Amino acid sequence: MSKELPNFKYELEKKEPRLGPGGITRGVSVKEFEASQNLAGVSMHLEPGAIRELHWHANAAEWGYVLEGKMRTTVIDPEGNVSIDTFNPGDVWYFPRGFGHVLQCISSEACHFILIFDNGDFSEDHTFSITDFISSVPVEIAAQNLGISEEEVKQLYQGEAYFAQCELPNIHSGLASPRAEISLVSKHRYPLGAQQPIVVPGGGLQKVVTQKEFNIAKTITGSIFEIEPGGLREMHWHPNADEWQYYIQGKAEMGVFLAEGQFVKDEFNKGDVGYVPMGAGHYIKNIGTEKLIVLLGFNNGLYEAIDLSSWISGNPKDILKGNFGVGDEIIDQFPISDKFIIK
Repeated sequence: MSKELPNFKYELEKKEPRLGPGGITRGVSVKEFEASQNLAGVSMHLEPGAIRELHWHANAAEWGYVLEGKMRTTVIDPEGNVSIDTFNPGDVWYFPRGFGHVLQCISSEACHFILIFDNGDFSEDHTFSITDFISSVPVEIAAQNLGISEEEVKQLYQGEAYFAQCELPNIHSGLASPRAEISLVSKHRYPLGAQQPIVVPGGGLQKVVTQKEFNIAKTITGSIFEIEPGGLREMHWHPNADEWQYYIQGKAEMGVFLAEGQFVKDEFNKGDVGYVPMGAGHYIKNIGTEKLIVLLGFNNGLYEAIDLSSWISGNPKDILKGNFGVGDEIIDQFPISDKFIIK
């Protein structure tokens, strides 16, 4: 009996969403997507002014990438330091496991962002919301903690709000928080969209942010890469991390090699999620008519990849001839340098 191969595709944006005041969210973990053992993801939308309420994650760090709109976050660390940052499309945030934070859309248009978590078993069961926390303890405890009366505690939201609609901050309302210093890179913010890309002759580009550029992001590396129609992100593998993919634009073919002749191929469209286990050989090809744009997340603070062309070109010709059982005529056509993307 042949072994059933895993499925490395999940149609995230077709999932039934969780709805709330001003917010929509769709998440995928190993529970829904069996292949996604070590990374999970969420696609979230917020209306202007809406927040994903104050909360923290007990079992995962959070890496965020803004696709549309302008976001504001606040986060508190174990030393009691609170950071407030704003994010535009292409910007990245990172919150270590257990850090309390809130996400708010502060643009006049809706916000859309992707969240990646460094735990495939991430779920809302391990997300702790401030409304849920306060309304779960005895009333007298909440009152003593907040410095209000028990009757006033009962006026607070009971249960978990999850999403909440707040006033849209602006300069005239006095709710905006201008900063004395504005830095492109802060403790929890990195402008990946503004990074000078690696331009690849084969028809594409790549931007990567690791803990070398974004010191606090010790468990997740993020990358954006683009491939022109017909282009191929060549066969390669990652020795140190699993790969979680969110397809932002275009149509792709992705193939995953699992050793012993096992190979899985599928097609991906905008809003789909792909996954590749650590060390598994794979490729991504643009099979559509427009530019392919893919967001990648890796569960390691450092980025490592080994490309097939780099490996082959580094070996002596006699080794290649013997390994493949062919002569000079074919071997001389093999790559002589790293290609990364092949047209």
